[in-house]
Amino acid sequence: MLNRRLLQATTSAARVPVRALATAASPAAASSSASTSAARRRDKLDDGLTFDDFVSGEPVERVVLGNTSQPRLPSFLKHPIATGASYNAIKKDLRGLGLHTVCEEAKCPNIGECWGGAKGEATATIMLMGDQCTRGCRFCSVKTARAPPPLDIHEPENTAEAISRWGLGYIVLTSVDRDDLADGGAAHIASTISKIKQKAPSILVEALTPDFAGKGEAAIAAVATSGLDVFAHNVETVERCTPFVRDRRAGFEQSLDVLRTAKRAAREAGKELLTKSSIMLGVGEQEDELVDALRRLREADVDVVTFGQYMRPTKKHMKVDRYVQPEEFARWKEVAEGMGFLYVASGPLVRSSYKAGEFFIENVLKKRRADAAQRALGQVAAEGDVADASASAVGN
Repeated sequence: MLNRRLLQATTSAARVPVRALATAASPAAASSSASTSAARRRDKLDDGLTFDDFVSGEPVERVVLGNTSQPRLPSFLKHPIATGASYNAIKKDLRGLGLHTVCEEAKCPNIGECWGGAKGEATATIMLMGDQCTRGCRFCSVKTARAPPPLDIHEPENTAEAISRWGLGYIVLTSVDRDDLADGGAAHIASTISKIKQKAPSILVEALTPDFAGKGEAAIAAVATSGLDVFAHNVETVERCTPFVRDRRAGFEQSLDVLRTAKRAAREAGKELLTKSSIMLGVGEQEDELVDALRRLREADVDVVTFGQYMRPTKKHMKVDRYVQPEEFARWKEVAEGMGFLYVASGPLVRSSYKAGEFFIENVLKKRRADAAQRALGQVAAEGDVADASASAVGN
C-alpha cells in the first residue's frame, strides 16, 4: 500500500506543468527555415518531367468517361427542343380536352416537327383509351398496368372536336392495348373514327391498332369497317427478335393475321382499305430475316411499310444493338419497293405514325376514289344508254 501511494505521488509530481516565456525567433532563423522547407517540397515534386514532355506529340492513353457499352447517338438522330406557337396551341387543345398522345407518351423525337407545323399541317397522333397499357413491350415507354382506369366515354367526341379544330386532311390515331376489355376496345376505336367522319367527312383517318388477341375477328372487323381509310398494325421487328422485343402475348404471325383479317373484312363490306405495318431497325435483326419479314407482309397483302431506328427511351428499356446509317435505310426502301409495296417510308427518324408518308397516302386514296367514282358514273351512263335504246326499240 505504501509503495502504491509513493508511486501515485511521483506520477502527480511529473504531471505538473512547467511554464516558460515565449520568445520570437530571429528573422534570419525564420527565413532559413522557410527556404529549407520550400527546397524539400521542390525536391519531392521533382520527377524529372518538363513542359516539353507534355507537348512532344507522342501518343498518350485516352481517358474515356461515361457508359461505353452503348453506341453513341449519331448527329443525324439529334433534334432541337420542341417549341413554338403551334406546338403550344396543340398542347393546350389536348390538355383542355383531356386527351393523350403517343408523341408524348412514347417520347417521339419528331414531336417538334409534327406539332410545330403551320395551320393545316401541324398534327398530333392521339392515343385512345388512356395512357396505361396492359402490355409491357421492352422498347416502349408507355406506362403499363394490369387494370387501367375505365374508358372515358367522352373521348370519341373530344377527339373528333380536337381534330376538327386543326383543319387537317389526314389524321393518325393510335391506342394502348386493353386486354382487360371484352372486345379489346374495338367499339371505342370504331366510335371515335365514326365521330371524326361525322364532323369532317373529307378527312382521311389512319388507326394504329392493337392486335385484339383473343377477342375474335369481329373486333378487328369492327375497326376495319368503321369508315377507316388506313388500318395500321406493327410487327415491330423480325420473327426471331419478337419474344425479346415485344410483350410475350404478341406474336409475328399473330400480327400478320390481324392485317389479313382487316383487309378481308373491308373487302367483304365493299370498302377500300389500305393496310400498313412498321419495322424497327437496330434491335439485333439480320438481313435475311428482314427480307423474310417483308416477303410475309406482302403475302398478307400489306400496302405500306415503314422502317425507323429504335431509340432507347430510358435506361430501363432494352439497349440499342446498333445505329443504322441513312444509306442502309435508303437501301431497304429500294428493296421493299422492289417487292411491290405501294409506299415505303424509310429513315432513322421515321415512325409508324410519322407524317412523312401521309401526303403520299392521302393523294393515293383520293385518286383511287376519284377513279372509282368516275367508273361508277360511266357505268350508270352506260346503263342509261342501254335503257334508252331498249325503250326506243319497243316504241318502234
